[in-house]
Amino acid sequence: MMKGVTTQSCFVSRNTMLKIWKEFSFLMALLWIERMARDIAKEMGGTHIVVLCVLKGGYKFFADLLDYIKALNRNQDESLPMTIDFIRLKSYCNDQTMEEVKIIGGDDLCMLAGKNVLIVEDIVETGRTMRKLLAHLEKYKPQMVKVASLLLKRTPRSSGYKPDFVGFEIPDKFVVGYALDYNEYFRDLNHICVISEKGRQKYKM
Repeated sequence: MMKGVTTQSCFVSRNTMLKIWKEFSFLMALLWIERMARDIAKEMGGTHIVVLCVLKGGYKFFADLLDYIKALNRNQDESLPMTIDFIRLKSYCNDQTMEEVKIIGGDDLCMLAGKNVLIVEDIVETGRTMRKLLAHLEKYKPQMVKVASLLLKRTPRSSGYKPDFVGFEIPDKFVVGYALDYNEYFRDLNHICVISEKGRQKYKM
């Protein structure tokens, strides 16, 4: 926990580097993630799916989402069988997106051929990174690919792409916490915060 940041208040001092986004609380997030799990089970249920977690920012959302899907599997007659894999996308330097997107990992993406795939991502901003990932995965000829994103940013830089499943829409601010980072800092926060200019300068690469 960063000094000066508390979960009890909606906002922290202007002198600190983070301002807690008052519309996002951990409990509210879990409610939305549970609803998303139900939507995914309804739309993709009955068939085996390969769940691709986009690291590092998506790991907390991924873990919570899978917990809810597994709970649904235990309580329903028809389950959603899954296998999981992990990939990394490198598309940021500081708070700026880069033109080049690097895709790292994935044990063997050839296994996606003919499969139903669910990509679990932390945030979609312009949508360009996700479009490039989807284009890359199409080379392996999956039967279907759906995207679940915890956050969707409302930004004039948007390419128009929207994920199939979305938890929250947020303003055009750079956010950290709940595994989202700024140059690897702030992933450990349970809440989502807007990072200030002071914070950006302090942790700039």
